[in-house]
Amino acid sequence: MSWVPNKQFVLWSLVSFSLITLSLPTIIIIGASFTAGDIIQFPPEGFSLRWYERLWHLEDFRQALLRTFIVSIICTLVALPVGTLAALATVRYRIRFQQTIQVYLLLPFTIPLVVSGIAMMIFFGEIRILGSLWPVGVALCLINLPFMIWSVTATVNGLDPELENAAYSCGAWPVQTFFSVTLPAVMPGVITGALLMFILAFNEFLVSLFLTDARTVTLPVQIYNSIRSVITPDLAAVSVLYIVIALLAIWLLDKTVGLEIFLKSK
Repeated sequence: MSWVPNKQFVLWSLVSFSLITLSLPTIIIIGASFTAGDIIQFPPEGFSLRWYERLWHLEDFRQALLRTFIVSIICTLVALPVGTLAALATVRYRIRFQQTIQVYLLLPFTIPLVVSGIAMMIFFGEIRILGSLWPVGVALCLINLPFMIWSVTATVNGLDPELENAAYSCGAWPVQTFFSVTLPAVMPGVITGALLMFILAFNEFLVSLFLTDARTVTLPVQIYNSIRSVITPDLAAVSVLYIVIALLAIWLLDKTVGLEIFLKSK
């Protein structure tokens, strides 16, 4: 009798293959960042922290990293009120042209990033604000805003309207009801959206390429400029930095919202 694998064996085989396939690039880049050699290779040539030390002493890298944090914070701060209020307005209130407004709010997600980058470069250039960091943060907020809206919308849909009605019955003003009832109820979506906006802005390259110059270059653009000349293991060390920041974001999400709640909301 020929052996026939059971469903559980097939399922675990597929899961294991998927996990290995997804993890392999990360494992390779982490290993390459600790090489003692002068080129990126895996397995690494010895073990050394020289490339992390080199990054720390590179002034251009430190400045680009600081600018990227500033841009990501600006993006997140702008997205918090805009995305939260937009989600509440489009879900909870009956307004004219509601579907049109919902499509319009999601428009940045459907436009190619090249088109968005060129359009914003022309617009910001016309009003003479290119060369500053805050327009980059605003631009990254605009293109990633749908993620904030979707995140908050998921929690707004689960909000019981009777909670707000009870607050009104007790004499609470609308603003007081918003801050004491509505906002705490949708806070998991707000936190999730804020972390998404920060990570997406931190990683964004194409739009940043159009809006930055030598004085305001961000880390993704700095990496691009570096690989155009030579690829060295310090770029692998930068990649590990991105992995660490992503893991920190997941840890914060788990501590503040909970991964189970986050996955259920999706």
